[in-house]
Amino acid sequence: MSLRLDRLWPWLSLLATLLFTPAHAALNSLNLGAKYDATATNINFRVYSSRATRIEVWLYKTPMGAQEVVRYVMTKDPATQVWSKTAAVSTLKNSYGLTGTVYYGYRAWGPNWTYSSTWTKGSNTGFIKDVDAAGNRFNPNKLLLDPYATEMSHDPVSGSCTDGTLYASGASHRGKDSGACAPKGLVLAANTGSTGTKPTRAFKDDIVYEVHVRGLTQNDSSVPAAVRGTYAGAALKAASLAALGVTAVEFLPVQETQNDQNDVDPTSTAGDNYWGYMTLNYFAPDRRYSSDKTPGGPTREFKAMVKAFHDAGIKVFIDVVYNHTGEGGAWGGTDGLTVYNLQSWRGLDNPTYYSLTSDYQYSWDNTGVGGNYNTRNPTAQNLIVDSLAWWRDQLGVDGFRFDLASVLGNTCQHGCFNFDKMDGANALNRIVQELPPRAAAGGTGIDLIAEPWAIGGNSYQVGGFPSGWAEWNGKFRDAIRKKQNQLGVETVLLSEIASRMAGSSDLYQDDGRKPWHSVNFMVAHDGLTLKDLYSCNGKNNNQAWPYGPSDGGEDNNHSWDQGGSAQAQRRAARTGLALSVVAGGVPMFTGGDETLRSQLCNNNTYNLDSVGNWLNPSASTDQTNFRNFTQRLLAFKKAHPALRPADFYVANDTNGNVMEQLRWFKPDGTVADTAYFTNTANHALAWRLDGTEFGDPASAIYIAWNGWSGAVNFTLPWPGAGKSWYRVTDTATWADGPDTFANPGGEPLIGGETTVYGLQERSLLILIAK
Repeated sequence: MSLRLDRLWPWLSLLATLLFTPAHAALNSLNLGAKYDATATNINFRVYSSRATRIEVWLYKTPMGAQEVVRYVMTKDPATQVWSKTAAVSTLKNSYGLTGTVYYGYRAWGPNWTYSSTWTKGSNTGFIKDVDAAGNRFNPNKLLLDPYATEMSHDPVSGSCTDGTLYASGASHRGKDSGACAPKGLVLAANTGSTGTKPTRAFKDDIVYEVHVRGLTQNDSSVPAAVRGTYAGAALKAASLAALGVTAVEFLPVQETQNDQNDVDPTSTAGDNYWGYMTLNYFAPDRRYSSDKTPGGPTREFKAMVKAFHDAGIKVFIDVVYNHTGEGGAWGGTDGLTVYNLQSWRGLDNPTYYSLTSDYQYSWDNTGVGGNYNTRNPTAQNLIVDSLAWWRDQLGVDGFRFDLASVLGNTCQHGCFNFDKMDGANALNRIVQELPPRAAAGGTGIDLIAEPWAIGGNSYQVGGFPSGWAEWNGKFRDAIRKKQNQLGVETVLLSEIASRMAGSSDLYQDDGRKPWHSVNFMVAHDGLTLKDLYSCNGKNNNQAWPYGPSDGGEDNNHSWDQGGSAQAQRRAARTGLALSVVAGGVPMFTGGDETLRSQLCNNNTYNLDSVGNWLNPSASTDQTNFRNFTQRLLAFKKAHPALRPADFYVANDTNGNVMEQLRWFKPDGTVADTAYFTNTANHALAWRLDGTEFGDPASAIYIAWNGWSGAVNFTLPWPGAGKSWYRVTDTATWADGPDTFANPGGEPLIGGETTVYGLQERSLLILIAK
């Protein structure tokens, strides 16, 4: 056979790039941020800007409403482009009365706004233009938050500072001074609190629970009122989530964002940011989710929460947003050019931190929610890697889910977008190089999960990420939804269903990834809940508080109300959840799905900080029954390693070369062949897993799915010598109740080989051999 160099070359190219691309010297090798020295006698301020001509650090006694007490001119190191200043603690105390917490921010000048000694706050002295030909947007009237601040004092817009235009450029706003209202960084001593012992579980063995920190307990009367909706409140749920079967909790963004002014009453939802996907700082835990808002309090409370989950054996993942920031894109001006917010990165070094159009005048937007973060720039990448390391090493986080992660695979900075996983210098590959992923068998390292799409260009990349990355498998979600809810409308071949259930080898095997790099889910936070997926024929976002109004949201949800039958809706929810759990890969479900939480068909609740969006701990009988089903389903996944394969199944081997791990069957009990898989008229499929190949306590597991609109008879295969089939669950409506899923040891006998089992329409059957 000939050697296909055309196939090998991309991998050789990537290997060469990885080997010869200079590595980041060390995490935060430039020592950026504001820190006490080892003796706590000095504070060192260090900030990066390659384009500024002058930077000053301004220090404050209080976070808001007061003027600065001292300002220092910083010195630039031409070799590193780092500006620095050391301030003696004794001088701050004795000369300026600065004791306790030091609050600080930066003011920067550059080519578009030159420094003059006559400049005063709120003046236009030195102004040339809001943006020059090189993309500079310096404005000394805007106090800038340190990108490396480890806590942030407050939100830009607050009860006493309601004018958001203070941070804007443009003719109407550039002269407004933001100093008194702007968020400041806090100079904090190192926090030594413990985050407990990190779980070292292999990712293939995880069950992920996606939830909002505030929503988890804000409406929970069993949690003390003082800590509802906080990290401390979430910590109190660790035991109950562990009992449910969760092994990894994935929190929606917990890095600082504008959310203190969210409405929790029906007056208005304009501008609310409940989900948190508009990050204002990548190092600071969000203060709103801390019951302790004193300096250092959010950090202490977050770490204590992580410890509580670690003590319960649960990993902590956080959702991170490195594709855009809370500074956003252009929001005013007739030309869309001049009115941009300057709160941090943009005012320090706009072309370094943001992708711009080829003329450097506008933001390049591949996210739909503001200009792209410049993930291709090495300095901007440094911030990504350094902040991830901060959350891993200092705050105890075990893994990360990356919002619109295709942006991190961009291979150009300005005027274009191109995703290329083979490029060793993109942010995706740098993260893997410098923050090693957890090994297949478990151990140290972090779990990296991509949302593998963005907007436009070649950004839809399900299955297209480089080695080391797991992905939200959007193709799993869509295939199962269509097959369940759009029979006769959408065509989904059983060949695709088989691939999805067996770990999606068509997506992940070609680059050496495994089934557990597929995160299988039916719903996530940004869409319908599990209940609503099977109870709604479409979205309903324009409704009254507390379930609306919300704008946007996907129009093509592949949802269906099952003809309006509540029993059929519960059947569909059981079937969908079970399919995502028993499939090869890592299952994920969303907070409240275990009790059939509804958002009344709103599929874009990003702005609803309301009882309609928080989890409701009270449950009806049907909801309690569904929780029992979920808990037993997750326990079954954990108990059966055949459902958690480390590698792709060996299926339907007829040559006797290897031991067969999986065999696909037609309902009549014969082996499914290509003709059956590719016939559009077929909607029922079964498969048998050989438990002996995995050291499974069951010698075999049989799963049958009837996706048809009528009952189908399944002829059961051989259960093994001296064995019979026992029913673990049948999701049919007749089994609706507290014991839809049998407890171990309580599975009823069904029969042996050739036994015929009548499976109700749209139902899933699981049997074990014993």
